[in-house]
Amino acid sequence: MTMTVAVTTVPHILIFPFPAQGHLIPILDFTHYLALRRQLQITILVTPKNLPLLQHLLSRHPSIQPLTLPFPDSPGIPPGVENTKDLPPSSTKSAHVSFMNALSGLRSPLLNWFQTTPSPPSVIISDMFLGWTHHLASDLGIPRIVFSPSAAFALSVIYHLWRNMPQLPENPSESITFPDLPNSPNWIKSQLSPIYRSYVPGDPQSELVKDGFLADIDSWGIAFNSFAGLESKYLEYLKIELGHDRVWAVGPLLSPPSESVASRGGTSSVSVPHLEAWLDTCPDDKVVYVCFGSEAVLTEDQSNKLASGLEKSGVQFVWRVKDVEGGRPSIPEGFEDRVAGRGVVIRGWAPQVMILSHRAVGAFLTHCGWNSVLEGIVAGVPMLAWPMGADQFIDATLLVEELKMAVRVCEGKESVPDSEVVASKLSELMEEDREERKLAKELSLAAKEAVSEGGSSVKDMESLVEQLVQLYSSSD
Repeated sequence: MTMTVAVTTVPHILIFPFPAQGHLIPILDFTHYLALRRQLQITILVTPKNLPLLQHLLSRHPSIQPLTLPFPDSPGIPPGVENTKDLPPSSTKSAHVSFMNALSGLRSPLLNWFQTTPSPPSVIISDMFLGWTHHLASDLGIPRIVFSPSAAFALSVIYHLWRNMPQLPENPSESITFPDLPNSPNWIKSQLSPIYRSYVPGDPQSELVKDGFLADIDSWGIAFNSFAGLESKYLEYLKIELGHDRVWAVGPLLSPPSESVASRGGTSSVSVPHLEAWLDTCPDDKVVYVCFGSEAVLTEDQSNKLASGLEKSGVQFVWRVKDVEGGRPSIPEGFEDRVAGRGVVIRGWAPQVMILSHRAVGAFLTHCGWNSVLEGIVAGVPMLAWPMGADQFIDATLLVEELKMAVRVCEGKESVPDSEVVASKLSELMEEDREERKLAKELSLAAKEAVSEGGSSVKDMESLVEQLVQLYSSSD
């Protein structure tokens, strides 16, 4: 179709986040750093209940304009829910697919906005789960850039799956190898993308998801919350696979220092001053931080074994637990009394960046979600990996086998750890002469250099903006 675009003096960018915490927070941080660059007009699209999450971004950058469109009705999402974090834990398994399908219903109102706004955007930057926006951008005659909150390694695997559609083995213990990827990695079926594993040929929802990932591959470019010193081989692999060099690593996208705890996702049962005061009493590098992200909920058996492992290890710790449905306790009865003085349990949202960056924290037991991985890397903290789903097994492979700054403590959403193994691995990783500790410190320096003036991520962000400016200028 042909559009009459009003003349503006700078490129106008539409940012379209996916409403899940692990996706939303990094793209808002990306928008913050993008807004610090020159010659840009930015509009960010949200649905009404997600608008408050933009409060700090908009107050910091008054030039950014929000575009609020009603959340489409969807049979797979309860009325009034507009963010995956508002779903009960039992509903989150297929939440991403449901939201991907529901948000495609914004195509018509978004197209109408493009056709009626006086100065429509000249580029769309949207989350990797919003592949349909590539088709919209193509119809409008403008480029679409994918924003990936996942690792380049993870997206290399995901794109390989959707492009090649390999048949997965019936045997659950049989490995699937990816010979075309660097190092020919392999995983068993349960460790691959659940979205891919749930694909049903001919099913409308499945076909929309498949088309979305293929549209990602066909998009004009892709920006990663990663950095060259971490994933250079996979960034180069993607440039070859995609057939162009419009692949930018612009991370780690660090939350601005002024960002409050509440603005990052909620309130905490333990105040930040109280937590800092407790950490200040601990020796350097002797506290383990335990957190499994915003969605994972441990079963009673898992929680009991982990608690037992923490007790047996004797280490000091901070454990962020997530509330569970049905009134079941998040941790064993009496646990907090038994570890009083050497352990802190946080219910609700945890100020993770502050915790990891504190001098007392010396290890991170994590589900290996990419945001957590990056925050651990920036903090220079070695990790204990317990991947549970999504792309976390791929992230764990990167941490344990390639970067060698982590050890595995358990694997799988249903797996129950051995408390003795947990205790021994916790104790061992806290030793001062561990190689993982040295490598974590080195990678932390590389991460900070990447986002410093003249660093690889700063250069990639500048390159991205420069190409947008040149593209806009050539279209005048």
